[in-house]
Amino acid sequence: MRRATWMSVLLGAALAAPLAGATLEKLSLDEMVRKSTAIVRVRAEGSRTIQRGPLIYTLTRVSVIERWKGPEASSIEVAVPGGSLGALRQEFSGTPALERGAEYVLFLWTGKSGITYVIGLSQGVFELRRDADGKLVAYRPASAATMLDPSTGRPVQDQALTLALSELRRRVERVMGAGAR
Repeated sequence: MRRATWMSVLLGAALAAPLAGATLEKLSLDEMVRKSTAIVRVRAEGSRTIQRGPLIYTLTRVSVIERWKGPEASSIEVAVPGGSLGALRQEFSGTPALERGAEYVLFLWTGKSGITYVIGLSQGVFELRRDADGKLVAYRPASAATMLDPSTGRPVQDQALTLALSELRRRVERVMGAGAR
């Protein structure tokens, strides 16, 4: 019985400890547009956590304000790896946090399982803010996660990206139009 207790403690500590940092492929805005199954402007409504195998996911329900790509939907549940479930907590480098009530433009991918994820983790999340003139801008901070250039395999630094919402929409439309030819 004593051995089983120590094994439980070790297993619990291993699962509760932050997992090693992820290495992400650096994606350009054009690549995210092409690889996404949906691109939507949304408002985060609330979240819950689930466990699938050894991993914990935070599922955030978002209300769709505007759809730029993908199937019609009034709301979507977006899965992000990591979160807290009971006494367990998992963290992954490069994962975004979607705050209730905030508006975003999300670049999403739905897998065969039907679960919808953000493309490139935090790379695919643009928070919407108002600039000094009151215009909506889409902002994505630089990720602290290790990123690799897909053509060289070498580490690269991510950079923050700020665009007027109207400019982001035009760039998405341009890439989708070019891909349709």
